[in-house]
Amino acid sequence: MTIPKPLPELDGLSGEWYGYLAQGELRFQRCAACGSWRHPPRIACRQCGADGWSWERSSGRGEIYSWTVTHQALHPAFADAVPYGIVVAALEEPGVRLVAGWDGPLDALALGVPVVVTLTSADDGPVLPRLRAR
Repeated sequence: MTIPKPLPELDGLSGEWYGYLAQGELRFQRCAACGSWRHPPRIACRQCGADGWSWERSSGRGEIYSWTVTHQALHPAFADAVPYGIVVAALEEPGVRLVAGWDGPLDALALGVPVVVTLTSADDGPVLPRLRAR
């Protein structure tokens, strides 16, 4: 019996973000008032409080800011995948940090490693961002 993996909610602002991923585009919100980038998506800018924004394309490049290697599946659907890496990447867009799964050898994980975002279709679900060394 295969246990399905939990999938993200695809409504509201998160749904818009996943919609861009489904189109093969990595985009993040950018404040219309002060130009600050933001992720995860939200109504108001954390810098100036304005509620206007646009979805701007990201370079998809950054570097490892933090990571963890999971050795014990916290959900049974991930039992066959352990150990696996989860990375926080600081992207080139100031203030944007993305949490995503790691596609690469676990011993390559280190602070400052240059990374690039790739987009991968989840089983019976949305397109998800993944990170790999560039």
